[in-house]
Amino acid sequence: MEPLAGWHLPLLRDPAFLPLHTVLQRAALLGMPERLMHWLGLAQPLAPQVIVAFAELSQTPLGLVVCQRLNRSGSCWQVVHLRTTDAEHRRELSGDLLKAAMQRTATTSWVASADTGDQVRLSVLREQGFQPLRQDQIWCWQPRRQGRGNPGPDNPVPDNGAPASASALQLQPLNKQTAGLLWHLEQVACAAQLRQILDRRVEDLLDQSQGRGWLLIDPSREVAVAGVRLIGDHAGGGVDVELTVDPLWQQLYGAATSQLLRQFWQTHAAQQTLWLRSDPFDHGRLAWLQTLEAEQRSERVLMARSLWRRQALPDLRSQANRRLEAVLAQLQPRRRPVPTPLTPR
Repeated sequence: MEPLAGWHLPLLRDPAFLPLHTVLQRAALLGMPERLMHWLGLAQPLAPQVIVAFAELSQTPLGLVVCQRLNRSGSCWQVVHLRTTDAEHRRELSGDLLKAAMQRTATTSWVASADTGDQVRLSVLREQGFQPLRQDQIWCWQPRRQGRGNPGPDNPVPDNGAPASASALQLQPLNKQTAGLLWHLEQVACAAQLRQILDRRVEDLLDQSQGRGWLLIDPSREVAVAGVRLIGDHAGGGVDVELTVDPLWQQLYGAATSQLLRQFWQTHAAQQTLWLRSDPFDHGRLAWLQTLEAEQRSERVLMARSLWRRQALPDLRSQANRRLEAVLAQLQPRRRPVPTPLTPR
């Protein structure tokens, strides 16, 4: 097991590693200066952490794991990719890579995902203490033709049959001024346990999305009711995006969310395929994705591992005894000390 170095890249020619070459090149280029910054105590590492497993008697790569931190504090990391070339020993090799990554990056929380049909990866994650938190359906979407008109920032979203309350919403880009609104929206829509594990702040949201996103804002209350932002590049081509709708604004699934998604595609995705997730039991979202002619590709399980340390509770009984002893000591009669006789030297 070795951390990724520049001379490893020509060796990673196996078809299992080819889709990750862009990620590996970025990790190799940023790894050296970030290690220097880490030694100097200037900042947490921003580049992905990559560990490569080689055969004992040769320099043949057998697998690799790519991890990425999800916040600036470094309290939560994500297993982004876990690839192996040896199908026969895939389970043992995946477990060793995952264990090496977690030992190298001392953190309290980890998240990872696996296809529901990938029993090997699911079992490896369970062996390392990961527990399922959420099940998602993965959809890919790319519009066949562009819309007739696009609302710009601070312009109202066209009605197109949407409820009257949706026609007054404003479409605004994601930036430092609007990031807090999207962060609050995602906090409301996220499950409490997952929200605690991710430990995400506004600046973490901006870091991950690279400032690429759009929001639907209710100007009367100055809150975001829907938003879409970048998560990262998809391994199979295209980009992963997060679409969030306020639980009290489910009626937005339709023209409003379609326009929101199209605006992101035209301005930030460079005409690429968008990959979205959906709750299998969110029937309104699923029906809307079908009207968009999106294609369901897979089902995925999000798993997490957290090692929060419990703080020792104070011993109330010992504290009460110490307080009682202090009170009784004040009530005791004070005696003059007996002088100690001096002995001749």
